Amino acid sequence: MGSGTDATGSSVVAAFHHTLWRQFLVVVLLVVAVGVLRAVLRARQLRALSAGDGRPALGPPPPTGTGAPAVRLLRVGFGLFWILDGILQGQSAMPLGLPLRVMQPATTGTPGWVQHLVHFAVTTWLGHPVTAAAAVVWIQVGIGLALLAAPPGGWSRAAGAASVGWGLVVWVFGEAFGGVMAPGASWLFGAPGAALLCAVAGVLIALPARTWEGPTAGRWLLRGAGALFLGLAVLQAWPGRGFWQGGRRGGVVVMVRSMAQTHQPAPLADLVRAFGTLAAGHGWGVNLGAVTAMAAVGVGLVAGAGRVHEPRPAIATAAAVAATVLCLADWVLVQDLGFFGGVGTDPNSMPVLALLVATGWTALRHPATATARAATVPAAGTPTSRRSPASVLNAPPAYLLRAAAALAAFAVVLLGAVPMAVATASPSVSPALTEAVNGPPAAEDVPAPGFHLLDQAGRPVSLATFRGRVVALAFLDPVCTNDCPIIAQELRMADAALGATARRVAVVAVATNPIYHSPAVVRAFDRQEGLTGLANWYFLSGPLPRLRQAWRAYGVTAADEPAGAMVAHSELAAVIDPRGRLRVILGTNPGAAAGAGRASFSSLLDQELHRFVGRP
Repeated sequence: MGSGTDATGSSVVAAFHHTLWRQFLVVVLLVVAVGVLRAVLRARQLRALSAGDGRPALGPPPPTGTGAPAVRLLRVGFGLFWILDGILQGQSAMPLGLPLRVMQPATTGTPGWVQHLVHFAVTTWLGHPVTAAAAVVWIQVGIGLALLAAPPGGWSRAAGAASVGWGLVVWVFGEAFGGVMAPGASWLFGAPGAALLCAVAGVLIALPARTWEGPTAGRWLLRGAGALFLGLAVLQAWPGRGFWQGGRRGGVVVMVRSMAQTHQPAPLADLVRAFGTLAAGHGWGVNLGAVTAMAAVGVGLVAGAGRVHEPRPAIATAAAVAATVLCLADWVLVQDLGFFGGVGTDPNSMPVLALLVATGWTALRHPATATARAATVPAAGTPTSRRSPASVLNAPPAYLLRAAAALAAFAVVLLGAVPMAVATASPSVSPALTEAVNGPPAAEDVPAPGFHLLDQAGRPVSLATFRGRVVALAFLDPVCTNDCPIIAQELRMADAALGATARRVAVVAVATNPIYHSPAVVRAFDRQEGLTGLANWYFLSGPLPRLRQAWRAYGVTAADEPAGAMVAHSELAAVIDPRGRLRVILGTNPGAAAGAGRASFSSLLDQELHRFVGRP
């Protein structure tokens, strides 16, 4: 009863891989379409060049500019980051491991409202684990491709806006606000969260091109990064938060040693373990070094940004280099690169923060000019100056190709987002979770064992009573407070999903408690679980010898646990066809993380019942 969920259950992994490969074929078709378009545009360009004047007949020459250097760095860096995230989301453990081993633990110590938000996301994910996991893969890969492929201008800003939206979704629901509301929040451990920094990068990419003219944007970005370092240095130095403590209970020690246990190459584990030993023996000194380095980097970035017209390039360069070195050191020694262990979803926050600092330095030292911005805007006859279809076709081939590639990238995003939206709106849930806990249903085709018991009203009932109807037969302990109430609600939901065909189905439970099994006890259970209004619900009890006979006939065991604990019994259900033949055996254990309606047993049972009862 209440066993855990196997995050790498073979049925879930197989379904996940099947879904990914099927959707990958769509992505391949999109890539082929862009390749065909490239060939067509190239052929038309060559024909135009051979027309005699040496210039394409499709419009003005392709734009020579590619945007501000800082924006190019943002787009390439974060485009690759999102693609890597998408690839990491394709790991086998993600469908069940991400919500149970990443999202739920992230809420530890956070306020109740944060836990409720993340719980909503976890239950939504567990309702459709395969669809959700595949959706995240393609949303993130699509955003990354859009950032890399989109031409400067509106397409690029749209890709930045997509990065903002998805980054905030991940930050809130996947990272529990980056852990900033947890008592152990620390820059060393990843606060304020990689997804929030990706959203910030998206905002910067979505800004108008004129923002990057001159060093102003670079100064403000360096100031912001410096303020972040200073604020998090104060948080790291705050007394009583456990960071000045060494030994086995020190905050840094606990984090580092837990990361060292992650499955990874031995040299990396040894390196992290060695740093953990250093922190355990010299916790005060390690934290002093971290606080001092963070504060120095923060001061250097703010000072390097300078005042309105007086940046200090040398100081900014030194501070940017120091910030990068500090980020990389923490990334390796504390965060352990972030993507090992089977459920690592991204390389964590340090590379992202270093990239933002590099962007600020680039914008300060190599700002865009008005001339460069003008070169990135297609001239007359392109989509930005005329909105008619003819104007789009007359755009430069290079612009058209990049726009088509961006459009294909956004189609990849929709490839993930649309199925997830449809699945979330559906009242049913995926059977993947219950198959991960219990395995797939076992097919049978033998005469169902008979029984002679009493229903909740004390009337005699046998298996022959239900001849001509499909029977969903389960075994429940009427005084159980753990799994059985969840299973009962799953049975009720499966019955509701039958709609008009429910009249041809009997939902039957047999009391599975050697001590408490009287009609009065099962009626109390019915009232507690809201089952009294179901016309086709039967909770059977009877003399203990007859109950034991029914348990043995269906392979159910029931035994009293020591010290007054609840009865331990098998958790299974059977589907019996209208002729009285046993057709399917299903496990009903909802798993440790499931709740009523999210164990997905109801969905699986509904599928099996419809096989024999038909649809209205």
